[in-house]
Amino acid sequence: MTTNSHLLELQHIHMIYTTGQRQFPAVQDVNLVVDEGEFVALLGPSGCGKSTLLRIITGLQAPTEGQVLYRGQPLHGVNPYATIVFQSFALFPWLTVQQNVEVALKARGVPPQPRSLRAIDLLDRVGLDGFETAYPRELSGGMRQKVGFARAMAVEPELLCLDEPFSALDVLSADALRGELLELWLGGGIPTRAILMVTHNIEEAVFMADRIVVMEKDPGRVVADLPVNLPHPRHHKGSEFLAVVDRVYATLAGQTEPEHVEMGTAPGEPGRTRALPLVTVNELAAVLEHLADVPHHRADIYRLADDLKINSDHLLRLTEAAELLGFATVAQGDISLTPLGETFAAASIVARKEIFATRIRRLPLFRWLLAMLAAADNHQIEADVAQTALGLDFPPPEAERQIETAVGWGRYAELLAYDDRHGVIYLEPGGVR
Repeated sequence: MTTNSHLLELQHIHMIYTTGQRQFPAVQDVNLVVDEGEFVALLGPSGCGKSTLLRIITGLQAPTEGQVLYRGQPLHGVNPYATIVFQSFALFPWLTVQQNVEVALKARGVPPQPRSLRAIDLLDRVGLDGFETAYPRELSGGMRQKVGFARAMAVEPELLCLDEPFSALDVLSADALRGELLELWLGGGIPTRAILMVTHNIEEAVFMADRIVVMEKDPGRVVADLPVNLPHPRHHKGSEFLAVVDRVYATLAGQTEPEHVEMGTAPGEPGRTRALPLVTVNELAAVLEHLADVPHHRADIYRLADDLKINSDHLLRLTEAAELLGFATVAQGDISLTPLGETFAAASIVARKEIFATRIRRLPLFRWLLAMLAAADNHQIEADVAQTALGLDFPPPEAERQIETAVGWGRYAELLAYDDRHGVIYLEPGGVR
């Protein structure tokens, strides 16, 4: 099924948020097309603007710059041909399952009898026949999300947008629901003309989508548009499936850059302030120990997700931290320990702390924090003050997460101390050398 124009087209979309005197680009110059019959996954790390794009596409938010075209026409206001399924279910607890599905139809003025018939039909299609009079509290997470799908499809959207729809479910429920949604989509059991799914789960994107649009953050931008030319049903352990997964990991992980590029600049200085990856030292140590035990101290990044039982988004943050600290290098989807990484993995607890302290002192953001503490009275500052100062380089929620991560790393290295009761960061003796 084809038309003369794309179903959806984004042209040079920018989204900039303003906090005080500072502007933070959430999305930068995004161009994207979705055609009829396509299942497209929008994939990228947390904070890269995927959900922001979904709100722009559905008309719930206007872009700062750029244009959204739907069937070749500029979109103004809410898109009447699109709807979203959120990760949080978003059901009304005081309504029955059937009433929850009927809500959108009632808002559109559909009379009681036809909206009741349509709701019952959709609940039957998603496998909830017999639960029409149940309340959300009586259902499992997977069943509640099925109600969300039925409600979204009740208005017969041409474009079905999915915002991390399986991330709040347990593994088995998520797997089952993915399969059931694909069965409805591929079998023509839903009226939708195209599906656009936001996810940070690489295997999920490869399992479901025809195309994967890969995004990066700081700022959010499209870095690749990868076709998935695999027939359905797809098998997670199949060699062709794993080859695509490996390619996507390689695209997201990139390759280790020269040190000055990897580290960026300190807060307040010209250039890009590199955020600390939001991981703990214990998690990072576990990855390095695992790599130390594999042949040649080298592994496909996608295999680590299975080996370590962690999701792809978190694994990529860990590989980023290993790169940033000089413990590993990344190239063509593989991660390899450096000699320093091998030394860290084999070291005693005390030696690890010393190595880690030496490495984080070199990070511009950490040097900035140590300098603030060294200059402060009694070598201490309130965490809120540090967070406010960092707010010139990061949006407030990210500034808070950055200070928390820096304090955690600094406490491990015995460079910092923290009084949780008063929210005060202290410089340990020897913190600055």
